[in-house]
Amino acid sequence: MEAVTRQDTILFCLQLGVMLGMALAFGRVMQQLRQPRVVGELAAGILLGPTLFGALAPHLHGWLFPETGSTPVLREGIIRIGMLFFMFVAGLEVELSQTRRLARGIAFTSGFGMAVPFILGYGIVFLFPGLWGAPVQAHSQVLALTIATALSISALPIIGRILMDLGLMQRDVGVTVMAAAAVNDLLGWSIFALVIETLLHGNSWTKAGEMLLVAIVVVAFTLGPGRRLGGAVLRRMGASPAWPSGFVGVIAVLVLVSAASAEAVGIHAIFGPFLVGIMMGQGLKGESQQKAHEVISRFALSFFAPLYFVSVGLKANFLADFDIGLVTLVLVVATAGKLFGGALGARLGGMTHREALAVGFGLNARGAMEMILASVALEYGIIDRPIFVALVILALVTSMLSGPAMQSLMAHPKIMPKFET
Repeated sequence: MEAVTRQDTILFCLQLGVMLGMALAFGRVMQQLRQPRVVGELAAGILLGPTLFGALAPHLHGWLFPETGSTPVLREGIIRIGMLFFMFVAGLEVELSQTRRLARGIAFTSGFGMAVPFILGYGIVFLFPGLWGAPVQAHSQVLALTIATALSISALPIIGRILMDLGLMQRDVGVTVMAAAAVNDLLGWSIFALVIETLLHGNSWTKAGEMLLVAIVVVAFTLGPGRRLGGAVLRRMGASPAWPSGFVGVIAVLVLVSAASAEAVGIHAIFGPFLVGIMMGQGLKGESQQKAHEVISRFALSFFAPLYFVSVGLKANFLADFDIGLVTLVLVVATAGKLFGGALGARLGGMTHREALAVGFGLNARGAMEMILASVALEYGIIDRPIFVALVILALVTSMLSGPAMQSLMAHPKIMPKFET
């Protein structure tokens, strides 16, 4: 294993300092413009990434953000841990009592919000075979299912940050978007895992089914007996003399173990902390809920979250392997599918036209979930570089549009969101 040198340590600290400084500066600018901070943080990442900084000053960019050595590994490790803690905070914000009250709307929203873009994504691979290059010739069914999944998932970390910034996390629109996105992502990643295990690796459907069954059991326990147990444990911890330092330590253990467990059963690691956050947050009311949220949110949101969202922009180079036809097709079809499917489901669930459209825009944010799926697909050879770039652009554009669109739609006297100061 390569040793971490003194120079690596200096460079690592400098990287994080620059990333955090840019995130705070651009996030503050967006706040002044009454936009979600996450939009500024994503913009900061694009400015620091290979598209602008890398193009204007390639040698300086290569020195500050090297692609090899110890520092990229250290940075990615910190960012992934930050994403896990952020997802725990997002789960802590979910109130299942509201979820039950909105169960009909959530069911319609998650169903149509996934089915419509999935069908469209599957169809465009066969309707426009010339745009997909060699991958469509090598394994058209695997590619079609992968694109369908990529267009149907959302980005829980991005959505959670947007809803927090807009003060919508505990309102009907926010609860519906978060719950529907969680269902879509769980189903999407399960489908993608099944595609890899069966169609690509040739494993039996029995093995893939067992993996899916384990994931269902974990989710069912978390949302059933687990949530009552989690609320009781958290209330007891709040009364302990070791609060809050002991609380942070225990939560850190739970976040890391749950992430490893989620990854082990075949779903993405972020769902572990998200489900644990839901489990721990139930039964907390009033001052105890406020205290628990403040303790962990200061730890997760002030440092880790900005670094994570800046890192999203660092991973994309819009100049390399850019195919305007492919990018346009993916962006238009994915956005239309999510907006129509999500809004239709929310409208059938009883929401107003404005609220339903806000739900559609909320679900349309793809963010890092899209990038992760695209990276895995590229690693397995399912997609090539132009498709990867198209999916990355989809992730960034939809993530940056969702917050302002939701803010505009919800800027109504009766449903005006609360902004952070």
